[in-house]
Amino acid sequence: MNRTRISSGIPGLDTALGGGFLPGTLAVVVGSTGIGKTQLGIQFANQGKADDGRPGILFDMSSRGDSQNHDDYASRICGWKLRRADPKVVAQAEGFFDAARDPGDYLHVFDYSGRRVTRDNVDEQDWRDWQAELTRKLGTAVGFFYGGFIRGARRAVVDGIEPVDRPNDSIQIELFDYVYHQILRKDPAWVARDFFRERYRENEAAVARHFYDPAQIVCLLLYTSHETTLEGLLSNANTILVMGKIRDGMRFRRALFVAKHRGSACSDEIIPYTIDDAGLQVENR
Repeated sequence: MNRTRISSGIPGLDTALGGGFLPGTLAVVVGSTGIGKTQLGIQFANQGKADDGRPGILFDMSSRGDSQNHDDYASRICGWKLRRADPKVVAQAEGFFDAARDPGDYLHVFDYSGRRVTRDNVDEQDWRDWQAELTRKLGTAVGFFYGGFIRGARRAVVDGIEPVDRPNDSIQIELFDYVYHQILRKDPAWVARDFFRERYRENEAAVARHFYDPAQIVCLLLYTSHETTLEGLLSNANTILVMGKIRDGMRFRRALFVAKHRGSACSDEIIPYTIDDAGLQVENR
């Protein structure tokens, strides 16, 4: 399916974006804790049911036990019961393409480890342990994303990255960099090679039958951080949304601003939004 725009799942936001996100791009949503980033991500992923025939996939990288409430938001806002993938299990090659096999649509990759994942918060041995943990998680991540994409998912939401002073010292950002460049933007045959490894040849025909176009996949990265710490990620982003609060008389209101939307018509206004039981609602301007 060739579409010129990918809906955010929020009509008012689509209007602000000139119709939605462009296929094959990275959109970064920047904002403080509790501002509504996760609700936005859930609504974007859920829109895949209507537009793609399958909801998007949610990749949660939070590591300190502070749940992003994905299950509650998905159930309350969309009536969507998330199917969780087991972070301790790497998908097996045997039967990987079976129609009845369910790869899940939510993966909390670090399984609430309760530790920060930056070099300045751990000693040298813990840092080496985290590097080893990251290596183990790569196989889990590849199987999760590849399994979702061959079954029709065209939206990927990455949530839970913790704020850091130096992005190069973050295991989470290192993992996202791998996911973005080596999975989301890579030819599916090469993603399959990374997953199947020595068993690729015996699965090559099935890989060809389950082709998907990475140029149709939109990745939405939800980032709790100051914008100045995002230089590496921002250079890859086609779209940047900044969410925060503005003063309106004697009260504060939530509002967002489209800071970047490369090659697209979009609003340059600060746009108020609300959050209720139906999720995030953006005022149509």
